[in-house]
Amino acid sequence: MCVVDKIITLIQDESVRLNSGQLAALYRDLGDSSAEDVVCRAVEELAVRLSVCERLWRSKDWNDLRKSARSLVAIAEQVGMVALARVAADVTDTIDNEDPVATGATLYRLIRVGERSLTAIWDQRDLTV
Repeated sequence: MCVVDKIITLIQDESVRLNSGQLAALYRDLGDSSAEDVVCRAVEELAVRLSVCERLWRSKDWNDLRKSARSLVAIAEQVGMVALARVAADVTDTIDNEDPVATGATLYRLIRVGERSLTAIWDQRDLTV
């Protein structure tokens, strides 16, 4: 039997960055109502695609995972989710490099950043579903 003296818990605290200027431009260009619709649809789509990415990774469907992560980049950029877009691009890079271990690690970072980004955008805009 193996006895472990010391267990270290790693705390993964991901910082998120929102481009508030991008959001402000969206509201300025589209007006409050239309911009809120765009943001709400984007947030909903991001949540769905994050879940789809995890499912695709588990099934080792690299082509569709790459497409789904790539689409996250475009949607995140539209609403100013800078960190989320960057990490989604990193996922596509790991797939392109055919590195499943890095893809798994980066994907789970994407999910953490995604969850925090979705919360941050709701908090910033004080939107309700």
